[in-house]
Amino acid sequence: MTTVVEGTRKSDAAITIDETAYASRFNDGEIGRDLGLHISEDSARWVLEEVSKLGTRSERLLLTLVALKAMETQSVMDDRLVTAMLIQALLIAHTSLSSRRLEMPAIDRSKRHELDEFLAIFVHTSARILQQGFWNNLCTKASLECDINDMIDGRLFVTVWSELANGSILRMLSSGLETKLQGLLDIARPTSETSKQPALDESVSKTPPAAQLSPYNSDRLTILPFSHFVFDKHLQPISITVQASRNMSGRSAKVFQEVSHWHNAKRRLDPKAAHVLSDRDKMRAMRRNQFFMAEMASYAASLTGVTGKILEPELITVSGDAKPAKAAVERTKENSDTAKQRKGQAAKGASNAKAIIAANVAAKSGGVADKAMAAWKTVRANFDAERSLQSRYRKTKAYLRDLPSDKRAIVQAEVEYYIICTLLKMYRVLSKQTDDTNQHQIDGVTALIFSTIRGLPVAKGLTMAIVSQVKSIIQALRLPKVEFPAIETDAKLSFEPDLRLSEIQTVATAYHEFQLLHGGPYMDRNLDSMPDPRVKTFNPDGWQRKVLDELDADRSIFVVAPTSAGKTFISFYAMEKVLRRNDDSILVYVAPTKALVNQIGAEVQARFKKTYDHAGRSVWAIHTRDYRINNPSGCQILVTVPHILQIMLLSPSNAKSWSRKVRCIIFDEIHSIGQAEDGVVWEQLLLLAPCPIIALSATVGNPEQFNSWLTSTQRSSGFDVTMITHQHRYSDLRKFIYKPPRQFSFAGLPEPSFGTLGLDGLDGLAFVHPVASLVNKSRGIPQDFSLEARDCLTLWKCMCLHQTEAFPVDQNLNPDRMPQVLRKADVIEWEKKLKALLKSWMLQEESPFDKIVEDLGKPMNDTGTPAHYTSRPEENSVTTEAVTLEADDLYCTTLPLLCRLQERDALPAILFNYDRGKCERICQTIMKQLKDAESNMKESSPSWKTKIRGYEQYLANKSKQNPKKMAVPKKKGKANDEEGTSKADKMQDAASEEANPYANFNPDAPVEGFHFANIAKAEAAELAAIHKELKWRGLEPWLMESLTRGIGVHHAGMNRKYRQAVEMLFRKGFLRVVIATGTLALGINMPCATVIFSGDSVFLTALNFRQAAGRAGRRGFDLLGNVVFQNLTTAKVCRLLSSRLPDMNGHFPVTTTLILRLFSLLHESGNTKYAVDAINSLLSQPRLYLDGPAFKDQVLHHLRFSIEYLRRHDLLSAEGVPLNFAGLTSHLYYTENSSFALNALLKEGYFHELCSEIDTAESRVLRNLMIVMAHLFGRRPCRHSDQEYIENIVKRSPSIVFLPQLPASAAQILQEHNKQTLQIFTTY
Repeated sequence: MTTVVEGTRKSDAAITIDETAYASRFNDGEIGRDLGLHISEDSARWVLEEVSKLGTRSERLLLTLVALKAMETQSVMDDRLVTAMLIQALLIAHTSLSSRRLEMPAIDRSKRHELDEFLAIFVHTSARILQQGFWNNLCTKASLECDINDMIDGRLFVTVWSELANGSILRMLSSGLETKLQGLLDIARPTSETSKQPALDESVSKTPPAAQLSPYNSDRLTILPFSHFVFDKHLQPISITVQASRNMSGRSAKVFQEVSHWHNAKRRLDPKAAHVLSDRDKMRAMRRNQFFMAEMASYAASLTGVTGKILEPELITVSGDAKPAKAAVERTKENSDTAKQRKGQAAKGASNAKAIIAANVAAKSGGVADKAMAAWKTVRANFDAERSLQSRYRKTKAYLRDLPSDKRAIVQAEVEYYIICTLLKMYRVLSKQTDDTNQHQIDGVTALIFSTIRGLPVAKGLTMAIVSQVKSIIQALRLPKVEFPAIETDAKLSFEPDLRLSEIQTVATAYHEFQLLHGGPYMDRNLDSMPDPRVKTFNPDGWQRKVLDELDADRSIFVVAPTSAGKTFISFYAMEKVLRRNDDSILVYVAPTKALVNQIGAEVQARFKKTYDHAGRSVWAIHTRDYRINNPSGCQILVTVPHILQIMLLSPSNAKSWSRKVRCIIFDEIHSIGQAEDGVVWEQLLLLAPCPIIALSATVGNPEQFNSWLTSTQRSSGFDVTMITHQHRYSDLRKFIYKPPRQFSFAGLPEPSFGTLGLDGLDGLAFVHPVASLVNKSRGIPQDFSLEARDCLTLWKCMCLHQTEAFPVDQNLNPDRMPQVLRKADVIEWEKKLKALLKSWMLQEESPFDKIVEDLGKPMNDTGTPAHYTSRPEENSVTTEAVTLEADDLYCTTLPLLCRLQERDALPAILFNYDRGKCERICQTIMKQLKDAESNMKESSPSWKTKIRGYEQYLANKSKQNPKKMAVPKKKGKANDEEGTSKADKMQDAASEEANPYANFNPDAPVEGFHFANIAKAEAAELAAIHKELKWRGLEPWLMESLTRGIGVHHAGMNRKYRQAVEMLFRKGFLRVVIATGTLALGINMPCATVIFSGDSVFLTALNFRQAAGRAGRRGFDLLGNVVFQNLTTAKVCRLLSSRLPDMNGHFPVTTTLILRLFSLLHESGNTKYAVDAINSLLSQPRLYLDGPAFKDQVLHHLRFSIEYLRRHDLLSAEGVPLNFAGLTSHLYYTENSSFALNALLKEGYFHELCSEIDTAESRVLRNLMIVMAHLFGRRPCRHSDQEYIENIVKRSPSIVFLPQLPASAAQILQEHNKQTLQIFTTY
């Protein structure tokens, strides 16, 4: 038997008692008698004063005493019952709930009847006391502890009452409790025995009806009834006793109807009442849209595909639901069947037609071949004129890359052989130089020669002459033998190769060691790649073809592949598939950041175009909280952020139209589900998805666990999920720790070397072998731990060096047993075996694992630093004073690092620092160093002074040759013609201008060598337009100046247009240095050669490290990526490299606000099939949240509690209809629980009362309103609260730094709301 009084200091507080024990007795009238008493405020105050003398501040004890005093005339009262009630009230405060788990003592039926009657009257009396108007003020002023939620423990009370018979319970009380009990008994004495207490007033009220005494009257503490045909079947497993009926508490309830847009009250949702724009507004809207489209077009122009070419949009035509590959097969079959049927009919004259066609094709191809060869001869002559062999190589490679396929088939082999000859000439030149520093270039050029030769057998247009000469080169250099196909055709080369093989020094390194040390980045990366008709630009790998097969089967997929592996094309294949299906299907692309949304939108614009029959339709649209481009509901590809998609899927207006057309949802960077802020939204979207999904990520620590959860959620919606993983990057990453020199002399940027990959051999850059980072053996080896070819070789050598009899190295691991010409697949297999052996050694203390880590870590742990570094040690460079550098000075040591990267042609680079202020300061410091050195050069360089004198003479001569003409009236109709100047004269003047070396000279522009910009990559007009627009937007001058020097800053606090300009100029190649926070780490297409982590940060975690490092070495741009750690400790570097990726942890996605929004979706949409299916899918999940148990009961109880909460606060009716402020509360879903606090204030009329004085006390009303809203939605923790900060910042600030206290009336309402919420939860 348990009786609980859960009170609140409210006039409508109520009581819950054991219904089974008492309901029949009340209804039969056995206990229903005239209580006849109520206590006055003076009597209660007297009891409070007496209780306070005992040193207690408990509302439970006060209510118990007042109730017992009011019951002293009742026949059921006796000293034993009073003493038992007081003892149990004391024990509740000093005993834990688990200790009160007592067995019910055996009591005869008559005594049980007396106890039931006493408890029923006590509960009813307590409820009458709580309903008195003075009680709340009395307890509040006395600051009593509100502990009446645990008023009576029935088992404890009955046990105490039973033990009082033998007095054992009294002997068990401590001395303190015994003294307090005696004081309470004195207060509880009957009135006749106490002269000081006021008399109790007789009540003239009649005996309350049985229905009023019944516990069913306590609607505040019983579960309210609820029924809805969609939810009832899901709530059946949980059995809850509910109140038979609910009498509303006098508060009016209004069914919520969304008739206006929440962001603009003037925009009606009713299309018939749509607001008509004026002509001026229409013009503004059109101009605004044109501006956005022009911006997106320029942004899209900077994006490139996998081959590095500018993207060109493809015209998409509707081809039905047939899959692309399947359609091609069917068309082929159909054509074959048709040909068979007509074979007999077209037999006559077929041979003549074929002969004619063959002749035409041969003639045409012969003409194309002659033209292609002639064009190649002309271009080659220009290449031969290039004095720089590096420039000749790059131009030839670009020429071959940009050739059309038909011309490439004719000249490809000869062009590639020309490239080999150019590289061979470089090799001869470098070999004659005695400088030891050239060895890295020699090795790099040799690797390039072998890489080009290895690809020659599959080149089109191969001849016997080319094969013969290439074999001679292989033999002369002693390179690994390359197998060539049998060639029968021969043709004379269009050029005479200058081989001079007798002058070539042979490669001394063995075949396998040479390939592993120097040829790793150039190895054939073909991992079961094959041509596929569905992919036009490259041959997809096996895992990529499997992805396409799953997409064609309309199945959901979960793809885990590292950055640069080739995940991007998956999304665009799915988009093209939807576009080709029909004009109504919709694909939604969900990205975690607005920057990624803009990029994907621009890339879709650059890839696809389509013609529609109806106006208002578009291929793509962007929809974020800040802006929209195109119509989100009229497009086929919607690019958005998670919150917006959730709003659209839960919007009732979309339930009958838009939501039903969604055919696929792409979740890019799906690991964002683990974020604390927005992760729950991602999880809700996965549960509510009405179609197959595509989940993409490169950084998932527990893919199997996530796939298990995703499979269960998708199957409940009727979709199968396939997980496809790929563990290998296309381009390897090589890591280095930067140790700055003690002194630095900067006289301009150094000249870049050619053919070198990586930063090995440069002073101040220590190579980090991945195995050297495994200093903490307890972490094991991460799943994404990878070794490049040369890492495997050095590891194998080190393991062989330290092997013992107990821990030998298998002879099968010897690289000499691998094929003579190594492929990436061979190295991957070798790497797998080496890591398995290393892992087994790692688990055993007696193994030589520690010695291997120590040996491989020697370069990284070398504490030596370069003494002096001069950026341009050439003789003709301007001498500058050496500047002493501090090793931990992040700002001044950045320019020396960038100069080192320039030496190895390892730019462009992105520098990551997770502090916005430091990013800007790094840029400013580099700018100052460049400008100071440039000024010093201009002051001391004779060549610069000579150039300036020549420029001044040029200006003077130009002024003499073109004197200012007198103003002559222009003839009518010739406003654009100058009098007396012919077109030929103008052309002659322009030609002479271009021939003059000073024509384009600007003495104020950055001097070559003192900027990082690649001026050949961007036109002057484009840069001028960007500068003009940024200046109009009020950008700081130093940021615009930094762009001219090839340096950009990128973080979320920057102007959006400036960030886009940085991204576009960086992709074009004009900017070669960008300093950024994590804004560029998440999927942004910013390919670079090197990533630098500039300084440590708490935000530099294993996840952020992998995301940021993935920007280096992107597929199609770089063969190798460099990662440099600047100003980071060796221990932190090891942690970053050896830490495993964090697991994707989920959230409990069913929030109270989501449930309210689901009811709005059902009601406003008229219970459409889409709405019903969404809720059924959500509530049918066997595992509702990631990493959570498969216990549906917990979810269902939470659902029922949320419904109860919404009902109690007048947001939901018994039939599931949203009421009152339901729309406002659901619209502010992202602010839960603040949205419910706002509803409480609105419901209690706080804002109505506050704003009633707006005309008389406007300042005070607005201030209080601002404070209340700030408390609800704008609370921010203050990082500095020490006394020094308060004195120097807070007190001196003209603003209010610390948020003032909430107004008392608002605070009281919110406190009551909190108590009611706790009361509802406790009752449930």
